Amino acid sequence: MIKTEHLSKRYGALKAVDDLSFEVQGGEVLGFLGPNGAGKTTTMRMLTGFIAPSSGRASIFGHDVEDDPIAARSCIGYLPEGAPAYGEMSARGFLEFIADLRGLRGAVRRARLDTVIERLALGPVLHQSIETLSKGFRRRVGLAQAIVHDPPVLILDEPTDGLDPNQKHEVRSLINEMARDKIIVISTHILEEVDAVCTRAMLISRGRLVADDTPAGLEARSRYHNAVSLQLERPDQLEAAREALSSLPQVASVEIDGRGGQLTVFPAGSEAILALVGDRIAQAGINVTSLRVEPGRLDEVFRTMTSQ
Repeated sequence: MIKTEHLSKRYGALKAVDDLSFEVQGGEVLGFLGPNGAGKTTTMRMLTGFIAPSSGRASIFGHDVEDDPIAARSCIGYLPEGAPAYGEMSARGFLEFIADLRGLRGAVRRARLDTVIERLALGPVLHQSIETLSKGFRRRVGLAQAIVHDPPVLILDEPTDGLDPNQKHEVRSLINEMARDKIIVISTHILEEVDAVCTRAMLISRGRLVADDTPAGLEARSRYHNAVSLQLERPDQLEAAREALSSLPQVASVEIDGRGGQLTVFPAGSEAILALVGDRIAQAGINVTSLRVEPGRLDEVFRTMTSQ
């Protein structure tokens, strides 16, 4: 597993990471979620031994990152921010170079190179120099070097940055497939990434941990959790619908989105209000095109928790 104990990093008066303690077990995909400058990349650099912590400890499968760095790094595949590489090398030459560094030999080497080249669709650009590749292909080469030795731990900093929607889907599918027998830690500020691949999310702000939960658990902290959204057939009936629904004692408030002809009805307590809302809107003679319960909104939780 990955384990950190009171991990901190200071740059002069700036505390980039502040007393961070957590564990990650096999089969988990942990998303580091936070705004730019929250400390996500700094934490990853300490986990991989790229920078030393100011205080605290980190270990990978029992190997202390500072005291036993070679053993710790041998367990890790790391995709840094920006996917740095040697621009004058071809994509194939760079992957061969990484295979050398990782000690891959013989049939295992050939099999692993063939696998990552196929899975990341690098065939068309294998003989191009990396400096001539698009941002998306450079990102894919960076991910390929991280997984070429089939490590038990993957630490990925913004793994889909610069990819188009189809490429993002392919990378997320690959992450989900690899998650069955690996520990994967992903840094991201893209909220859809958390829903798409993460089994757990840690929200950090100003270097401190502010939430550690499943994506569904974080959504449940949203004020929209269990609210009911209605799409009206006739937007000119929005005010009439609000008046009808606001009179229900089980309703705390009703918000109107006039641009889309939509209302959001917030419950006064934990009681489900979908049936009550449906009955009252029908009694008022107002037609709706959709009626649904909100699971919660991760973007609203993100804004609330990182601005406090």
